[in-house]
Amino acid sequence: MADAPHVVAIHTAKATRLPMRSVDSVEVEAGKGIVGDRYHGTRHRHVSVQSATALAEAAKVYGAPVPAELTRRNLTLSHGDVPRDPGTRLRIGDVLLEVVRVAAPCKLLDDTIGRGAQEALRRRGGTIFRVLESGRISVGDEVTACPPT
Repeated sequence: MADAPHVVAIHTAKATRLPMRSVDSVEVEAGKGIVGDRYHGTRHRHVSVQSATALAEAAKVYGAPVPAELTRRNLTLSHGDVPRDPGTRLRIGDVLLEVVRVAAPCKLLDDTIGRGAQEALRRRGGTIFRVLESGRISVGDEVTACPPT
């Protein structure tokens, strides 16, 4: 069996258009999201997750590297596919997340990464999750898929 995916990068931003900053760990609150992130306290958009595998695919389409911090996603996983089906759950560290929807890449990506980045990330932009159980997520934490209940 292949190694389980793990968190390789964590990024947050205090406000919508502010640059993402890299951190080693974050506190995550059930029903609210990542403490200190721009989406903390929103209804369902608590945590966004992408995969380094999808970023590598996007880079091939784009023709240049697609830096994880410029995609505006919170968590980057080492490899594999991020679940997209609503109700699917992931356990990362102490935190339990549940898929809400696919994270559609926005036009801002063409401004921050370069023209064509939004299209290259289409269907590779990650997933939006809600937080069901609070805790801490740190770089290096293993990711485990849990069946929906």
